[in-house]
Amino acid sequence: MSLQELKEQARQLPASDRLELVRAIIESLQDVPTQLPERSRIIKQMKGLLKTDKPAPTDEQVEFMLEECWVEKYL
Repeated sequence: MSLQELKEQARQLPASDRLELVRAIIESLQDVPTQLPERSRIIKQMKGLLKTDKPAPTDEQVEFMLEECWVEKYL
């Protein structure tokens, strides 16, 4: 049965049956895992590229790095 035929048959159903059909379709869609949009998938892949084996810098190390940048920029 084609989609067009299914639509035509659905229009012939009483309103209560059409509502039940809509509920059944919605329930079936909730069971289907939604695919991430392409952009989200790419972002997740890129996060993996940024991973490192080194621990994150401490606050003191970050402060020192910022000071170094400021010295290079303004002196």
